[in-house]
Amino acid sequence: MNSRLPSVLLVMALAAVPVGVVAAAPATQSQALRTEQDIAAFVRGEMQERQIPGLQLVVIQGGKVVLKRNFGLASLQYQVPVTDASLFSINSATKAFAGVAVMQLVQQGKIDLAAPIGQYLTGLPTAWQAVTVTQLLNHTSGLPDVLDQRSGKLVGPQPDDADAAWQAVQALPVEAQPGERYRYNQTNYVLLAQLIERQSGQPFVSFVQRQQFDVAGMPHSGFGDAKDVVANKASSYMLDRGGKGYRNVNEDFPVFMRAGAGINSNAGELANWLIALQSGRLLASASVERLWQPTSLNDGKPATWALGWPTIGRDGHRAVAGIGGARSAFYVYPNDGLAVIILSNLAGGQPEQLIDTVAGFYIPALRQQRGGAYAAHLLRNNAASTGFEGLDKKLAAIRRQHGLPEPTENDLNAWGYRLLGRKQPKQAVAVFQLGVQLYPQGANGHDSLAEAYEADGAKALAITHYRRSLELDPANTHAVARLRVLDAD
Repeated sequence: MNSRLPSVLLVMALAAVPVGVVAAAPATQSQALRTEQDIAAFVRGEMQERQIPGLQLVVIQGGKVVLKRNFGLASLQYQVPVTDASLFSINSATKAFAGVAVMQLVQQGKIDLAAPIGQYLTGLPTAWQAVTVTQLLNHTSGLPDVLDQRSGKLVGPQPDDADAAWQAVQALPVEAQPGERYRYNQTNYVLLAQLIERQSGQPFVSFVQRQQFDVAGMPHSGFGDAKDVVANKASSYMLDRGGKGYRNVNEDFPVFMRAGAGINSNAGELANWLIALQSGRLLASASVERLWQPTSLNDGKPATWALGWPTIGRDGHRAVAGIGGARSAFYVYPNDGLAVIILSNLAGGQPEQLIDTVAGFYIPALRQQRGGAYAAHLLRNNAASTGFEGLDKKLAAIRRQHGLPEPTENDLNAWGYRLLGRKQPKQAVAVFQLGVQLYPQGANGHDSLAEAYEADGAKALAITHYRRSLELDPANTHAVARLRVLDAD
């Protein structure tokens, strides 16, 4: 079932370590050229598969940009290519800048991460006042959200009225005790913007401009949305239903929410920022460590975010990230001296899913650990040219040749649903069958295969796999609903 795909914002329980460790570089110039060519081929293939119009890519290794490439079109309407100057919305990756801003004020002795927000801001509801600065940064505040996640609009009777929305959200009950659970929440960053403004004595956007953009060398980066005139701004798109065309995205980032979203930048200037951050020009190294250190819930379990940065959890090769709008992302691998930035103009393109694969070209051990997405990419290329029969044997040959692990269930699920979206149910069945073969105990895989069988008109097989999914996960309401329909026919 597509709606149940796991999030990429996973829990990381590893401790932060000093930044600046240099990853192993390609041994020769010819190897470096081959690496660049292989990465470009991978990115172009993924852009075609995901229907991403335009994209920027930068790789930073050992504090220097080692790869910088532009792909595709910044504007479909006017056929304008992506260039170094093209600016992209980074959406919620803006929160990483807010995290840096808070830590800069911590360094100045103006903010205590453990202090309750009520110590700094007056007039807040009583139930809000005990939430700490850290709990705002890592989305464990338990506060109600000023943005209705279902509609994408501000809460309250007047969805375009910021003042009314702020009053309305303060009248809502809290959703959990501070530190009890993680829930992504825009209210947190509205409060952080107010905190930064009060403790710095200047507007949030001005503080970021002076303390980050100007210092790092980001002359073209700034805040804005669809209502603002932004030179060289790449158009923003989303796929129409069925993936048969594009629709323009009308980006709306209210000024009072700019600590949570609203920066426009390009990969080159974001690279300058990441290099400045890790070289001590924005924060002392100890503050960067603290910025990226995993946080915890009240019960001691790891939280999903550090301080304004999602954490990517796994054994080794830890990463912290900025991810925005399923269209722009950057990962920093502090232990490996590497960072990868991918910006695109397709909401829902999910370039964050490509970053580990790109990083794997520079960190061989990461490829061995996280190379399943690259295996799926190579298998998809193979299937496009030779057909979808015998995918298991084709995958085995690819893994032997390239030394790659199996694709994850999520890798295969995403591929299969793209095929379903393109009205290719037989091909989707083949992909989901491979998923079930590799992960026979995965309830989601059986549900997905059943959905593909149903789309292909194979009712009996659909029922079989919906039932198997329900056996593995009795809480699967999608399988229950589909079985009710199919059994009634």
